[in-house]
Amino acid sequence: MLRRLLFGAFFAAGLSVSAAPAADIDNLLPEQTESVIFVNVKQMLESDLVKKFALGQVKQMLDNNEDVQRMLKDLGIDPMKDIDRVTAGFWGKDKDDMNGVAVIRGKFDLEKMFATAEKEAKNNGDKLSIVKEGDFKLIKFTPENQPKPIFASAADEKTIIAGTDKKLVVAALTAAKDKAKPALKKEVAALMLKADEKATMYIVGKSTGEKVELPPGVNIPGVDTAKLGKQLEKLDSYNMTVRLTDEVNLEISMGMKDADAADDFGDTLNQLIGTVKGFLPLIAGQQPNFKPLADEVAKTLKSKVKGSDVTLMLKLSADSIGKAAGGGD
Repeated sequence: MLRRLLFGAFFAAGLSVSAAPAADIDNLLPEQTESVIFVNVKQMLESDLVKKFALGQVKQMLDNNEDVQRMLKDLGIDPMKDIDRVTAGFWGKDKDDMNGVAVIRGKFDLEKMFATAEKEAKNNGDKLSIVKEGDFKLIKFTPENQPKPIFASAADEKTIIAGTDKKLVVAALTAAKDKAKPALKKEVAALMLKADEKATMYIVGKSTGEKVELPPGVNIPGVDTAKLGKQLEKLDSYNMTVRLTDEVNLEISMGMKDADAADDFGDTLNQLIGTVKGFLPLIAGQQPNFKPLADEVAKTLKSKVKGSDVTLMLKLSADSIGKAAGGGD
């Protein structure tokens, strides 16, 4: 599944930034973690790009939904101010077998949160309940059409923990209480240490080594898709980083099994980039507003191979994004 995500991400945007400060290893993530998703919510909301194109719409959506407003008020949470960052660890064979733990850091009113949960448990006991596990009190959510319930609790007024199993949440609560050392496997921890802590978002992880089969009927001009599938089976690790300022920067770095695999995959990636660039004039011709965006993609979409790493990079400006969205002249 992750390889298929990366395959689609080849058509996204990114830019390499050197000498970035390394990310911390969250000591509340469990040892089973295979991939980590980090979102710097505060930085994202404060970025010029989001302020210009998204913040107003988000606020309007919240203001126009009375139920959401009432729920947030009861919980004592202002999502525009109180959430700083989210770090989540995931593992599993497929989407139906996924497990995970999310650590949400910010500023929370725990008294209001649990009081609201207890009130909802009385009115909607089939969807939400309060459960005890040892010395800890947890909130159990049962979302519709989801294979597993979600459990959540708070380590303190700055840390909420959610997970797909109550034992996972309790283990994280215990780690927070004991100020335990990070438990991540060294391979995943090493990837986090290479990630940029000042990025808006990053996703890092180790490949599970599963067989890659591209969707039936996929035909990319100039690219041998059967060969591409075999190349992706040699993917060892991945790091996708998004940076939002007054522009969008995204870098996708793929660690291959060895340098030969990287060179081989790098050639195919260059073919993919050539295919994308070949379609840009057609898109710009049909949608004139997209021409500045297409020009930027043609100019900045690049790849490089260094050792066993293959990296895709692209950058998009706020101006071209605005024109593509219909906000330009």
